[in-house]
Amino acid sequence: MGRRAARQRLAGPELDDIAHQGAADALLAICGKVETFRGDCKFTTWAYKFVIFDVAAKVNRHFWQRAGVAFDDEDWDRLPARLGIEPGAQAESRDLMRAVHRAVDEKLTARQRTVFVALVLNGMPSDVLADQLGATQNAIYKMMFDARRKLRTALADAGYLPDQQLA
Repeated sequence: MGRRAARQRLAGPELDDIAHQGAADALLAICGKVETFRGDCKFTTWAYKFVIFDVAAKVNRHFWQRAGVAFDDEDWDRLPARLGIEPGAQAESRDLMRAVHRAVDEKLTARQRTVFVALVLNGMPSDVLADQLGATQNAIYKMMFDARRKLRTALADAGYLPDQQLA
């Protein structure tokens, strides 16, 4: 937790609170699943798995609760670099990025746009987004699936993708 806390600038009472919440969640998970312990490893090794996952999830959710989902026009310009596109190829990709931006604005519903921006552009984990939107992870997956299909169709219609990629 120390490495993540440093990256996310957590310290003092806030860090202690998240640590206690994560430990409490892990204890509940351990108590709820203690009957499934088969003895294949030491009990502490088995229990540490819950602690590590629950504390990491708590820290991750805390970070994303403070982060916004907005994606401005300037962010669209920086998207090729975020995707690892070489500077020389960025000029060529600028037209494609404008087409994607236009398709996101024109073809997606408001909810699909929120999911697309959060997951693809901002890199938010789907479980955190599901919590924020009051949806299930399956609903988030379905919205993203539908959004990608609409975007592929729009890009193919505009001549940026071959038609066979639509399948």
